[in-house]
Amino acid sequence: MNRKKWYGGIFSVLLIFSVILAGCSSSTGGNSDSKDKVTLDIFQFKVEFKSQFEALVKQYEKENPDVKIKISTVGGGNDYKSAITAKFASGEEPAVFNIGGPVDVKQYKDRLLDLKDTKAAAAALDGTLDGVEEDGQVLGLPFNQEGYGLIYNKRIFKEAGINPEEITSYAALEAAVKKMDSQKDKLKIDAVFAYPVKEKWVTGNHLSNVFLAPEFDGNVLKASKSPTVKFTDGDKFKQMIDIQNKYSVQPTTSLDYSQQVEELFSLEKVAIIQQGNWVYNTVYDMDPELAEKGIGIIPIPNGDKAGMPVGVPNYWAVNKKSDEKVQEEAKKFLDWMYTSEEGKKAVLEDFKFIPAYEGYDVEKIADPISKEIYKYSQDGNTIGWVFNGYPVGWNDDLGASVQKYVTGKLTWDELVQQNIENWEKIHSK
Repeated sequence: MNRKKWYGGIFSVLLIFSVILAGCSSSTGGNSDSKDKVTLDIFQFKVEFKSQFEALVKQYEKENPDVKIKISTVGGGNDYKSAITAKFASGEEPAVFNIGGPVDVKQYKDRLLDLKDTKAAAAALDGTLDGVEEDGQVLGLPFNQEGYGLIYNKRIFKEAGINPEEITSYAALEAAVKKMDSQKDKLKIDAVFAYPVKEKWVTGNHLSNVFLAPEFDGNVLKASKSPTVKFTDGDKFKQMIDIQNKYSVQPTTSLDYSQQVEELFSLEKVAIIQQGNWVYNTVYDMDPELAEKGIGIIPIPNGDKAGMPVGVPNYWAVNKKSDEKVQEEAKKFLDWMYTSEEGKKAVLEDFKFIPAYEGYDVEKIADPISKEIYKYSQDGNTIGWVFNGYPVGWNDDLGASVQKYVTGKLTWDELVQQNIENWEKIHSK
């Protein structure tokens, strides 16, 4: 709590009055007035559910009038990791923030409150806490489960004479892509893909995961402990970059997430995008009918194999440097969001999440993409998310090297060698 300076006379009266109105300030995690409101600062990255999350927070505040929640959302084209690092450096630390798994646990360990006594931790599905459990502590609570792959336009596929169920290998995908490319005028598309190479996470996290996960048996903890990476399936990784880049709206290095999803896919100017179920709300806002009936998802093929990458994208962490009252209110809010009837309804119907917790009616999963991903999960036809176990910053460097590769500034062999050396260098620190 900031040091208060009391002045005499009328200035003293005015200052006391202003403090009563505004509450006591704090540099970490919001503020906790000893008598009245608790202010909870949440710094989160998921721009796709920003408005829905804000609506749920208002509902919570209505039910809990002594609580004020401030939300800052940094995502989309912005770098959350850099933003949260800057936030910590400024001294104005949020009470609740996001971490991605074991690498972030290591980086932010001194700030992570043990959440094992929460209702949400007790309700978490098997495996969903693996990335944040350490020494008997639970250092984060899962957002949800997500999956990603190649999201396609059903109408365009049908008009091109392509059956998505038959695309179970790279060879089948390549044939389908070339077929659509030859019919661009008839299909009224600008290109087959919208490939946002500008977004380093699309290549450095998601695409790389499909081809690196087999090295680590799909296990994020194994990846986080590995002193090296081999790029065993590097040639197949290269194939998927090449085909998306060649048959994409150009230039791919200038194409970002918003353009990919809103301007190109939602307006049916391309047939395929590499993304996940998180795009549903955006597509729905642009074209509800397309979102509900016109899109599907297939796995990204790794040669003759094709599994759907499914995992926990991020976790909610509570800052243990916050005031104790703020910590307790943070835990209460997270429990309410994931275990109360009001919260669960929002998670399924408004957030369009695939739940990571028990007690949900999975038949009510809201959107068709999430339903398809959940089916892959039920069938066990999935790939683990090992990218959350990459060494700190390695994924960004990989994404940057992909940008250089597609512009001819780096050969593929140079890309592989540089990133192997970089992994080993970062891991050895």
